[in-house]
Amino acid sequence: MSSKKDKFTSNDINYMKLALKIASARKGLTGENPSVGCLIVKNDKIISVGQTGLNGRPHAEHNAINNSSENLLGSKMYVTLEPCNHYGKTAPCTNSIIKSGISELIYSMEDIDKKVKGKSFRILSSKKIKVKRGLLISETKNLYDSYIVNRNKKLPYVTAKIAISKNELIYSKGIKRITHKSSDKLTHYLRYKNDSIMTSSTTLNIDNSKLDCRLEGFEKFSPKRIILDRSLKIKMNSYILRSIKKDNTIIFHNSLNKKKIHFLKKYGVTLIKSKTNNKKLFNLKLILKKLYTLGTRNLLVEGGDKITKNLIKNRLIDKFYLFKSPKNLLNNKKHQLFTSFNILNKKKKKKIKVSSKVTKDNITIYKR
Repeated sequence: MSSKKDKFTSNDINYMKLALKIASARKGLTGENPSVGCLIVKNDKIISVGQTGLNGRPHAEHNAINNSSENLLGSKMYVTLEPCNHYGKTAPCTNSIIKSGISELIYSMEDIDKKVKGKSFRILSSKKIKVKRGLLISETKNLYDSYIVNRNKKLPYVTAKIAISKNELIYSKGIKRITHKSSDKLTHYLRYKNDSIMTSSTTLNIDNSKLDCRLEGFEKFSPKRIILDRSLKIKMNSYILRSIKKDNTIIFHNSLNKKKIHFLKKYGVTLIKSKTNNKKLFNLKLILKKLYTLGTRNLLVEGGDKITKNLIKNRLIDKFYLFKSPKNLLNNKKHQLFTSFNILNKKKKKKIKVSSKVTKDNITIYKR
C-alpha cells in the first residue's frame, strides 16, 4: 500500500517486487543487519543490482552502485528499506547515493532504527533527489518480520518446529524417524535461514542430532548450536561435542559440577550459567535476551515437549512449524505425547497449510 502523496507506475511495482526477491534470497544470512535488495534503473532498463553482503556488509545500495559499469547520472534506485544515513562500520549509503548522480529513489519501508528513521528521506530530498516511499509496504513488512522483532523487542525472532505422529507422539522408544524423509529438505532449509539453533540436552541425548544444514552447497551456513542443559547431562561422546568449531556451541546450565565444566570448556564449549525457577525450568526470555546481546537474530528451536510448551506459554515463538506424519507410532512404555495443541491453537491465530507437493507429511505453520 502506498502513501497518499506518492503514486507509482506498474513498472515501479515490478522493480520493487524484484528488489524484494533479491532481499529475500539472503534473509537470515546478514548477521545483525537486515537483508536489503536494491536495483538501479536507467531509461527503463535495469543497469545494476545489489544485496546486503553476507554477515551484513557491504550494504545493498553500496553494492548496487559499485556493481554498475554505467554512468548513474539521472538513474532511479529501488530499495526495500530506507537507506542508512550514519557512520558505523561503513560510510552512510545516503552519501554514496548523493555522489553517484542518482536522481530518484523509491524505498518501500521506513527503517525502524531510530538512527535512520525518516532522516534519509530529508537528507536526500534536500539534495534535490526525488524520494518516494511506501511502495508494497505490506509485502516488505512481511519480509522484515524478524528485523521488526529484533529492533522493537531486542530479542531474536524465534521459529520453532516439532514433528509428531498421527497419534500425536513426538517420541517412541526405538523409533528414529517420525516424519517422511521428504520433510528433511524443509528442516535443513530452516537451519540454513537461521543463524542459531536451540535444543535441550534431553532431546540431544536421545537423537544425537547434528543440528547442521545438509543442503548441498549450503553446509557452511550451519547455525550456531545452543543447548539448554540444566545439570550438564550432555553425553561426552555426542556428535555436537565432537564437531565443535570456534564459537559455534553454547550451553546454558545451572550446574556446580566443576569436573564436567572443566571438560566442556576444554572441548571449546561456551558455558553460560543461568537461573532456574522452582520448577527447575530456565527463564527462556532471559536466555533469549542474552542470545540477542551475543548477536543471535534468527533462532530455530528444535526441542521436545517441555521446551516447546514453555516457549508457547510465554509467547516467545514468532513462527511455529508443526510436522505431522500420516502414520501412527507405537504407543509403547517409553513414549512422549505432544501436549501443547490447545495452547498452540489459543496463542497462534494465523495458520497456513504447506502444499502437499513439498512433503508427504502434513505441515501447518502457526504465526502471531
